[in-house]
Amino acid sequence: MGAIAGKRVLLVEDEPIVAMALEDMLDALGCTVLGPATRLAEGVALAEGEPIDAAILDINLMGDTSTPIADVLRLRDVPFAFASGYGTVPEGYEEAPLIEKPYREQDVAAVLEVLLSRG
Repeated sequence: MGAIAGKRVLLVEDEPIVAMALEDMLDALGCTVLGPATRLAEGVALAEGEPIDAAILDINLMGDTSTPIADVLRLRDVPFAFASGYGTVPEGYEEAPLIEKPYREQDVAAVLEVLLSRG
């Protein structure tokens, strides 16, 4: 957890209960949570305007896809992972790790360790 503690992690998740659970996991890992953003526009605004060390993006946001947020993060060179219960990342983002839902703290921690070690 050494590489994770104190890092600013953008959380994009449209299901409030799921977002709260993931926020609790990130808090337990010592992260500062940005968000959770529940809608595409909110996620893009945070991705564009906040200092971010890493991000976890739910792929499906109330019918929209989170790929525009991923594009902003790519431009800023911020590492991100997608989250989904469906098992695949969007086309064109094959390099991004995938966190399977339901979230498990050890999976979240492992992916964040990988993301934050890339810098």
